[in-house]
Amino acid sequence: LGQQPGPETGEIRVKQSLPGDRRPETSAAENGAHARLSAGRKDLSVIAKNLFLQGIYHFQGVGLEKPVPLHSELSHYVPDGVINQALYFRGGNSSSELIAVVLMRNGVPMRYFPIGAKSEVHVPLRVVEDIDGGSVIELYLAAPEGLHGSVVIDLGMVEH
Repeated sequence: LGQQPGPETGEIRVKQSLPGDRRPETSAAENGAHARLSAGRKDLSVIAKNLFLQGIYHFQGVGLEKPVPLHSELSHYVPDGVINQALYFRGGNSSSELIAVVLMRNGVPMRYFPIGAKSEVHVPLRVVEDIDGGSVIELYLAAPEGLHGSVVIDLGMVEH
């Protein structure tokens, strides 16, 4: 399965590879809507649920090389039997120095999202990895020691 941003705001396109290279598409609207795939086959269906880790959080840096949990709200347990995929990251940094938001899977860094001083970033993830059920996804923050600021976080994911 692969998801691609659709033409409409907040829409996710879901593609399923089928024998004979038929590729039906349906869309899942934002906030947990469901997509049903079928190419004349009733036995082929996929439910897609959109999830978001987002908010504005104050931080105090402990070292750029020492990512730490930012807030308990930025953690998600992937249910057993479900596949999660991160699709995009948006972030903003109010501080006067570079920071990095780190996507963690089961306590291990998976992706780094550097955000420049008083800047923002939008990263559509073109290489999408499957995150298996039973995994814990968290967003950590790495910032120079003693640096204070606020970070805007928006991580968009889909589960199926």
